[in-house]
Amino acid sequence: MMTKVQIDGVVEEGNRLFTVVPNQYPAESIYGEKIIRKGNRILRGWNPYRSKLAASLLRNISLTISSKNIVLYLGAATGTTVSHLSDILTEGTVYAVEVSSFAMQKLLELCKERTNIVPILADASHPEKYQHLVPTADIVYQDIAQRNQVDIFIENCNRYLKENGYGVIMVKARSVDVTSEPNKIYEKVKQQLQEHGYKIIDYKKLDPYARDHSVIVVTR
Repeated sequence: MMTKVQIDGVVEEGNRLFTVVPNQYPAESIYGEKIIRKGNRILRGWNPYRSKLAASLLRNISLTISSKNIVLYLGAATGTTVSHLSDILTEGTVYAVEVSSFAMQKLLELCKERTNIVPILADASHPEKYQHLVPTADIVYQDIAQRNQVDIFIENCNRYLKENGYGVIMVKARSVDVTSEPNKIYEKVKQQLQEHGYKIIDYKKLDPYARDHSVIVVTR
C-alpha cells in the first residue's frame, strides 16, 4: 500500500498502479496499457515509465488529488497522464495545455470520449493567452522539458493556482543545464521556487522510472 498518497480512483497492487475507469467512459486501452476487470470495476494499468505522475506516486510523493479538483496540466503531449487524471477527476476537470499541433490531434481524439478534458493548443510560456479558458486551479501540474521550465511553472502558478493549492513540477535536469549535476539543479530549482514565495511540500527523484528527473510539490 501507498504510505503517503491515498487517491480515490487509484489502485495499487504490488508495485503496479491502476486507475479505475468511470462507467461513462469506454473500457479500452488508450496507449497500449493493460485493461483488467475486478468485480464490477474496470482498471487501466498506469505505466510509471510512461507517466511521471505514476512514477511520483510509486515514489510516495505527498500529494492529494480529489475527484472534484480542477487541474491545469502544462505539457499534456498526447494525453497519457491526462487520461489517467480524467479517470480520477470524476467530478472535476483537467485543462490540458499543449503547444504541439501533432500531439494535440491525438489529445483531441481522447477528448471525444472524455468530457472532463479541455484541450488547449497554446504555449505555456504565455499563460495570459488562455486566461479566458482556464479558471483558478486546485493543482497546477507541469511536465515540460525546456531550459526555462521553472520560470514557466512559476508564471502559471502565480496566475492560476488557488491559495493552498498544489503545484507539481517534473524537473528534467538535463534540459535545465546539461553541464551540472542533477542534484545541484534540483536544489537550485527548490531555492528558486522558495524565492518566489512557494513552500516545498515534498521532493523525490524519479529513478529508476525517469532518469535525471525529479518531482517537486509546492504550495503557496
